[in-house]
Amino acid sequence: MRKYLGLFIGLGVVAVIAFWLIGFYNGTVGLNEDVSKQWSNVENAYQLRADKTKNLVEIVKGAADFEKETLTQVIEARAKATSVNIAPGDLSPEKIKEFQAAQDQFSGALSRLMVTVERYPELKAVKGFQDFQVQYEGMENRIGVERGRYNDVARNYNARVKSFPGNMLAGMFGFEQKGYFEAQEGTENAPDISFK
Repeated sequence: MRKYLGLFIGLGVVAVIAFWLIGFYNGTVGLNEDVSKQWSNVENAYQLRADKTKNLVEIVKGAADFEKETLTQVIEARAKATSVNIAPGDLSPEKIKEFQAAQDQFSGALSRLMVTVERYPELKAVKGFQDFQVQYEGMENRIGVERGRYNDVARNYNARVKSFPGNMLAGMFGFEQKGYFEAQEGTENAPDISFK
């Protein structure tokens, strides 16, 4: 029996390591799925804004004397923002930064459009514009909430794949760090758009 003791201890150590590897892998897969799910929520929030803005653009186009340059900027920024797509498996810091830059450009163009509309009382009286106005703040808030939740789940995932000894195993299993959304200077406050 004593001659097998070393073998049993060796097998026990191998079993512990195997269970730990399985636990690390399965846990990281679960966190990765959380990131993918939350990324989908972020995309949905941005897509809702893009869809609603398309309706706003059509309403504004109907105003014959509206400033065409502002409208063109919104249309172009919307097209660019909706063309930047990231697969859930490729949420690298560089890709997130590219996505965020396109969305920020769209946000800026949309904010300029909303401010410009202030000078056109006939547009403010249109029901479709009023509906958009009511929904706008909610859409921006939802985007902010979903981005914050995404950052939270990405942070949990990144902590797992960057911490020792997980950092040695992450590459072996193909787990790569996820990017974060970063607040830009001056964006800590929601846009102040009020029409009276």
